Amino acid sequence: MYGKLIVFSGNANRPLAEKVCQQLGVPLGRTEITRFSNENIFVRILDCVREQDVFVVQPFASPVSDSIMELLITIDALKRASAARITAVVPYYAYSRTDKKDQPRVPITARLLADMIQVAGADRFLSMDLHAAQIQGFFSIPVDEPTAFYILNNYFLERKEAGEFDDVLVVSPDLGSAKRGRNFAERLHAPLAVVEKRRVANKKMEVMSIIGRVRHKQAIIFDDEIDTGGSMVETAHLLEKRGVSEIYACCTHGVLSGPAVDRLRDSAIKQVVITDTLPLPEWKQIDKIKVLSVSELLAQVIRCIHEGGSVGAILEKAALRGKQSNCQ
Repeated sequence: MYGKLIVFSGNANRPLAEKVCQQLGVPLGRTEITRFSNENIFVRILDCVREQDVFVVQPFASPVSDSIMELLITIDALKRASAARITAVVPYYAYSRTDKKDQPRVPITARLLADMIQVAGADRFLSMDLHAAQIQGFFSIPVDEPTAFYILNNYFLERKEAGEFDDVLVVSPDLGSAKRGRNFAERLHAPLAVVEKRRVANKKMEVMSIIGRVRHKQAIIFDDEIDTGGSMVETAHLLEKRGVSEIYACCTHGVLSGPAVDRLRDSAIKQVVITDTLPLPEWKQIDKIKVLSVSELLAQVIRCIHEGGSVGAILEKAALRGKQSNCQ
């Protein structure tokens, strides 16, 4: 049995860590994170962690390299301070799209990051909605991967039951995510349409067509993340041309890099629903964007890990209609 539960946070998404601590009823652990003039990062743990069960909440948010180094250095500091167990809680795992060698002389950076986290001293890894399931296999330590699927789905299900949607359709943005899209559609008792993409001459993906009937329907585009927003906006444009009456979009990770916010603002999408796995800076907070919190789910999973309970049971309960139950 481990000692008491302690939660620490880097600078990547401190508000999320604070919400998790509120759910757990524990104070956020104290750290001192300093950047020297030569850009070196220094982390000092200000609380005693000897023989304690420690969780470090740090998504790989922008600036990504700083977020990664903060996590690695914090884990190393905790290890040297004799923490009994260290769980790296990384709600958003950057480089997850670089998960295979799909062309000559390229890295598998998702595997490299997994190795770095383990070498730093993490005993367990917790993330949400990894882009590819095989990333779990990059770790030789236990991995837990709760999903925001039900948080997002229940949001639209409640709106449908309130009469806001009368003819809803779920759209999968590519063939690779069609299975997740089908599951999302089944819980809404809605049909599924799938976007067909092809790689064009400049090696970029281009939206070509939509498989399924979409005319006069209210469409919900469902994906794991929105990065630059290019594919999402292209899909919305095609749906608009095909006669869709309203367009919504939702995803777990709102990366929203580069021109994403401007693209979404100017698009035909009525609302974009994301979660707080990543922080949303004030300049990105436009009326179209709705943020749902994953703090309750993360707190439940963290408590279950600490108490030696079943994380699988939490995920099963999350599939039930209504609020998620506490770990038992």
